[in-house]
Amino acid sequence: MAIPRKHWLIPTTGKPLPSTPSYGFLRMFLSPFLRPILNAKMNGLHHIPRKGPVILAANHLSHVDPIFVIASARRTTHYLAKDGHFKNAFMRVAMRATGQIETKRDEGGEGALSSAADVLDSGQALGIFPEGTRSKRTEQPYLLPGKTGIARLAASYPDTVVVPMALMGTRDMMKPQDHKAPRLWRPIALSAGQGVTWMEWLKDPNGGNTNAQDLFQLSTKEEHEIRASLALLYRKFTDQIMGSISALGAP
Repeated sequence: MAIPRKHWLIPTTGKPLPSTPSYGFLRMFLSPFLRPILNAKMNGLHHIPRKGPVILAANHLSHVDPIFVIASARRTTHYLAKDGHFKNAFMRVAMRATGQIETKRDEGGEGALSSAADVLDSGQALGIFPEGTRSKRTEQPYLLPGKTGIARLAASYPDTVVVPMALMGTRDMMKPQDHKAPRLWRPIALSAGQGVTWMEWLKDPNGGNTNAQDLFQLSTKEEHEIRASLALLYRKFTDQIMGSISALGAP
């Protein structure tokens, strides 16, 4: 991309990713135990690359959502988690055992994005809820508009495959404030769609519809014009990812 890096690159923090010594153990022993109990359906898992940087982008309805995505992904998946989740001793052990990354509230959004960049720069899988928060809507559609952080990350690490995922039934399994524990007998489902990289999307006529010449011309403009144009691309990419999540069945 001919546009100066300062306009699109999200830098890493430089910190190593948390080690996950217990992750393999949990997948080997806990998953076979839970699988016969859960009434879960998983479709489209072949769309999730087995290696290389990937963003797993799903809707967010319940506390069980990241666990369901992690269990379905078939590879170590890192989520960003607020520092409050690490205060309880049990939760701290669980979060660290599964490689979740603690983020400080006082660091703001840019700090969280840099922590997410650590995962992609290391060629790992990153779980993201593009809505930015758990949907609190009481009637369908529950899906909220996506925030453009996912597009900025995809543009910063253009080899990253962004896989849209729809989660269904997770709120009925464990509704925040109503259910103290997951009701494991409730049916849940996950559907993963075809992934796309930023560069594939950018040149697609139905995506960014932008070629090398367009990018070169953009790079010659004033800084505020560059940022405004990139913001429009980020918004369009995000909206299309959210559209894919909805089309996959997200309520």
